[in-house]
Amino acid sequence: MIAFIQTVCAFIAALGILITFHEFGHYWVARKCNVKILTFSVGFGRPLWRRVFSSDNTEFVIGAVPLGGYVRMLDEREGVVPEQERARAFNNKPLGERTAIVAAGPIFNFIFAVLAYWLVYAIGVTGLKPVISTVEEGSMAMQAGFRADDEITDINGRATPTWNTAVELLVAGVIERDAVAVGVKDTRGNERSLEVDLASIPIDAMAEGNLLRLLGVEPLRPVVPAVIGEVADQGAGMRAGLAQGDRITAVDGTPVRDWQHWVELIRAAPGIPLSVRVSRNGDDMELILTPGEKATGEGETIGFIGVGLNADSITDQSLLAIETYPPHTALLKGIGKTVDMTFVTLQILGRMISGEASLKNLSGPVSIAQYAAQTARMGIVTFLGFLAIVSISLAVLNLLPIPLLDGGHLFYYLIEFIKGSPVSMPVQMLGQRIGIVLLFGLMGLAIYNDILRLAG
Repeated sequence: MIAFIQTVCAFIAALGILITFHEFGHYWVARKCNVKILTFSVGFGRPLWRRVFSSDNTEFVIGAVPLGGYVRMLDEREGVVPEQERARAFNNKPLGERTAIVAAGPIFNFIFAVLAYWLVYAIGVTGLKPVISTVEEGSMAMQAGFRADDEITDINGRATPTWNTAVELLVAGVIERDAVAVGVKDTRGNERSLEVDLASIPIDAMAEGNLLRLLGVEPLRPVVPAVIGEVADQGAGMRAGLAQGDRITAVDGTPVRDWQHWVELIRAAPGIPLSVRVSRNGDDMELILTPGEKATGEGETIGFIGVGLNADSITDQSLLAIETYPPHTALLKGIGKTVDMTFVTLQILGRMISGEASLKNLSGPVSIAQYAAQTARMGIVTFLGFLAIVSISLAVLNLLPIPLLDGGHLFYYLIEFIKGSPVSMPVQMLGQRIGIVLLFGLMGLAIYNDILRLAG
């Protein structure tokens, strides 16, 4: 129950921050253009909180349903406007000002992402150094020339201080269906340049987190005791009785060497009841654990139980790296990261439209809530990174030329600019109906994907 409450709170906090920033963009630019604001709402439905501020008596509202928001402006299309206030009505503003007001929401989402990544890089990102433990025989990596103990130093000329950075650059290569140049150095410091063609890697399999396995490399990890950290709500681990701080000592009589060994034993037993010996607060106990079943993009079924490791149990720090920068450099990194993630989001969206990537990659509110809770538990840096990615996704989604979204209004303004007169109301009303169908269909598909993920 506590985990569920944490998930709900993290979800509301994440969406509340992002929606407020988005709507504030519309509000701020509208005020600068001298448009009268009637309502500023975060959330829909029954008001949980309502206050009136400013000389315009603007109503500020927090709605019961935190899945969006809106800024309601004075507009002659929505009712009678007093003659003395007609100049402050949104519909009477020049095309350039209306465009700026509508575009401000998505633009502020991009600005938020830049600021979030700036803080991330200023605080510092901790991760594993990109050192290779093993290279699978006959794999893509072996054919490219990778060897055990190689450290990846750069990809396409961009430094890779951690595996996170390396994987992000490899992901971009997969999406672009292109080859990448990878710089590596061995234990003696000798450097080599390798080329890996990523065009053959399926996007869906990569999206499931199998990229390194598809390449045929295994990261070199510090020895981590099999101590449970995070336990997902309603996961197989929670149902079996696993709790934070449990040390796994044996599975079906086989002693567990470390966390990686524990993961391998779970992956190899989808749907198979396991006898798990646990040490908890100095006491030994036996639990029956049945891993859930999960299909990978390679057609393999693996076991999963919904638990994470306890990062505090990592004692070997030699393989850890901290990527941190002074404030001005961190800001430039934040801008670059936002641009990169925007292009990746657009490319994935394009692949889904063309059929090269499955629509199952769409995530709905349940998945967002789960990720919000997981990243919040992992610390402020991870949570900020999550907020940045979602903020970019919201900006891109809102810029799609779908009626009811900001992009739909901008599309109407583009037509108005070309033809010299506004789009007629009948056409706009038809567009709204089409937009409602599209948005409900998109949301329904995302929720359906969430249900499939919950069902394993």
